[in-house]
Amino acid sequence: MANPRKKVTYLNDVVPALKEKFQYSSIMQVPKLSKIVLNKGIGAAVADKKLVDQGVEELSLITGQRAVATKSKIAVSNFKLRENMPIGAKVTLRGEKMYEFLDRLTTVALPRVRDFKGISDKGFDGRGNYTLGVTEQIIFPEISIEKVTKITGMDITFVTTAATDEEAFALLKALGMPFVNKNNPE
Repeated sequence: MANPRKKVTYLNDVVPALKEKFQYSSIMQVPKLSKIVLNKGIGAAVADKKLVDQGVEELSLITGQRAVATKSKIAVSNFKLRENMPIGAKVTLRGEKMYEFLDRLTTVALPRVRDFKGISDKGFDGRGNYTLGVTEQIIFPEISIEKVTKITGMDITFVTTAATDEEAFALLKALGMPFVNKNNPE
C-alpha cells in the first residue's frame, strides 16, 4: 500500500522547510504529528444510553477505526451522573490512518462547514498541541444525514512533538491546516 499523501508531503516538503526555518541541526529535531484524538462528549447520554452507541458508531465511521465509549470518573448528583457511566466516545489515530484522516479533514470536511473562513489559531495549549472544535458531525461525508438523530460536535486534538506553539503552528500550517489569515480577514 502506498504512503498517504500527507505523509509524503511531510517527508518531502515539511521536514526540509521546518529544518531551515527553525535552524535544526538534525532532521530528527523537526517536530512531527504523533497522534490525532477525536473526542465526543455526550451529555444527554445520562438519560438515553443509545446516544453513546451512536457516538461510538459515528466516530468509527468517520475515522475507519473502532472508537471506544468513555466513562465518567466521578459522580455528580445534580446531573444524575454516577461513576463509570458511559458519557462519551473517543478514538486515537496514529500512523497511516492519522495521515489519511488529516487529508480528509483538510480537503473534504472543513470546506463543508457553513461560512468557513479558516480555523482559529487560538487552540494551542502551550506545549505544542492543538485542539479544534467541530460543531456538526455532518461535515464528514461518511455520515449519512438521514441516519443522524441529533447534531453533535466533537473535539479534534492534534498531538505533536513540537516544543513550542510556534513550531506546532508552522508544522500544522505546512501540513495544510486552513488557519485564518490574520493579515487579510476577508
